[in-house]
Amino acid sequence: MSRSAKVIDLRSLRLEETRELVLAHGHPAYRAEQLWRWVHDKGVRSLDQATNLPAALRSSLAAASVTLSALQLAEVQRSTDGTRKMRITTSDGRSIESVLIPDGDKMTQCISSQVGCALDCQFCATAKLGLMRNLSAGEIVDQVYLAKELLAVEAPGQRITNIVYMGMGEPLHNFDEVMQSLHILTHDLGANLSHRRITVSTVGLVPGLRKLAKSDLRPNLAVSLNASCDEIRDQVMPINKKYPIAVLLQTLREFPLEKRRRITFEYVLLAGVNDSDADAARVAKLLAGFPCKLNIIPWNPHPLAPYKRPSPEAIERFQNRAKALGLATYLRTPRGDDIAAACGQLANREQQGLVQLRS
Repeated sequence: MSRSAKVIDLRSLRLEETRELVLAHGHPAYRAEQLWRWVHDKGVRSLDQATNLPAALRSSLAAASVTLSALQLAEVQRSTDGTRKMRITTSDGRSIESVLIPDGDKMTQCISSQVGCALDCQFCATAKLGLMRNLSAGEIVDQVYLAKELLAVEAPGQRITNIVYMGMGEPLHNFDEVMQSLHILTHDLGANLSHRRITVSTVGLVPGLRKLAKSDLRPNLAVSLNASCDEIRDQVMPINKKYPIAVLLQTLREFPLEKRRRITFEYVLLAGVNDSDADAARVAKLLAGFPCKLNIIPWNPHPLAPYKRPSPEAIERFQNRAKALGLATYLRTPRGDDIAAACGQLANREQQGLVQLRS
C-alpha cells in the first residue's frame, strides 16, 4: 500500500489504492470499484451497508484493521438567509464546522481542513483555537457526504455545486491530505466535482503554493491578501513576516494558470486598519498585471478580535477607488452572519482549549 498505516481508513483512499488493498486480500479487482462506489458515491457510514460485497471481503478487511471512519453531524444552525452551519464531530471527539451557502441554483460548501489553525491571523476566530490537528482526507471528504445527506432531507433535488477549502484551518498547511481529498472529490466514480468548481483558499504559504504549482491537479486559487503593505500585513497576518508580500506575489506570478482562469485575492476590510483610499491605491498597484479579481470582504464581527466593520460608505469608497484604478472587484455579501457562519467566524465554542485573544 502506498499509504501504509497500522489502521487504514477506506474513506481516505483513492480508487487505485483501494484496488491494491482488495487484491492484497485475495479478491478480484472489480470488487475495489464496488467498494469505492459504496464509500464515495453512496456515502455509506458502515461497510455493513455495502450489500453486494462478499461477507468474506468485509470480514477480511475488518480483521486487518481496515476501517470506514465516519464523522457525526452534531448540530445544524440555520440562518435567515438560507445558510446552514454544521457542527461536526470527529471520532476522537473534536469539533469542526462546515457551511452550506445557497445562491440561486448554486450551493457552495465551505469545508475545513484542520481542527483549529496555527497561522494566527488576528481577525479570524478559528486562529484563536490554535492548531489541534490536521484532518485526514477521509474526514475532509466526509464533510461533503454529510452535507449531501442533509440536503437530501431538507432540500431534495438541491446538490452541492461548488466546494471551497475556506472553513477551519489552512489547507496548504495540510497539503498531502488536502490533495488526496481533491483527487477523491473529483473522481468520476465518486462526488464527480469539477476541479474548476473547487477553490483552495490560503493565507499564502509559499512552499505550499510551489508544491501546488507542480501538482497534477490544480483547483481554483484564492489568496488572502488583506493588506496593502508589509507593515499592516505583519500586524494582521503574522505569516507575512516569513513570506512578505513581494515574495508571495512573485510566487503567484510563477504559478501556472489554465486559460481564462484567474487568481482571487481576498481582502478583509478592517475599519481604520486597511480601508483607506491610500490602501486601495496600493492594492491596485500591487496587483497590476495579474490575471485576478479582488474579493472585498467587510469584516464579520466576533468577540475574539478587536476590529470593527467599516461603514457602508467606507466599503463603497474602497471598492470604487479600486475599480477606478483598473481592478476587477467584487463585494462579498456577508452570509450566515446571524449564526456566526460568515467568513472568519468559524471557531466552535464546543472545542476544548480555546485560546484567549492576546493583549
